[in-house]
Amino acid sequence: MQHLKRLLVIVVFIVVVLQLAACGADEGPDKIEPAHVEEIEGSEFNLVTLTEKAAERLDIQSEATREEEIEGEMKMVVPYSAVIYGLHGETWAYVRNPGPNSLTFVRHPITVEYIDGGLAILADGPPVGTEVVTVGAQMLYGTDTGVGK
Repeated sequence: MQHLKRLLVIVVFIVVVLQLAACGADEGPDKIEPAHVEEIEGSEFNLVTLTEKAAERLDIQSEATREEEIEGEMKMVVPYSAVIYGLHGETWAYVRNPGPNSLTFVRHPITVEYIDGGLAILADGPPVGTEVVTVGAQMLYGTDTGVGK
């Protein structure tokens, strides 16, 4: 009976060791990271590149900055969902690098004049026609700044 207990303990030990070894297998050199963050030389901002799967999971969507007539003046506007706030009140939007299916983004400073419903009216920002992220920007910010690492 004692011999059977020892054998059972050894078998359980081997199974546990094999399971732990298998858990580490996913962290090998073949693991694909969902995002790559690269410093932009001479800038305080990073280039964030997502895999297609990561962009799909985050449901990344973008819209072009545009001008609208507001109270008789032409103003640059973006959807309010594109605005990211920093800890000290800084405001940014994530700009999609040019290209129809680009998965590379960079944080761009913006100056919000005021918010009107679902629109942010900008005093300064990226040029009109620039694609800004409207869905998934908060997740890009977390990836960009290392939140959760």
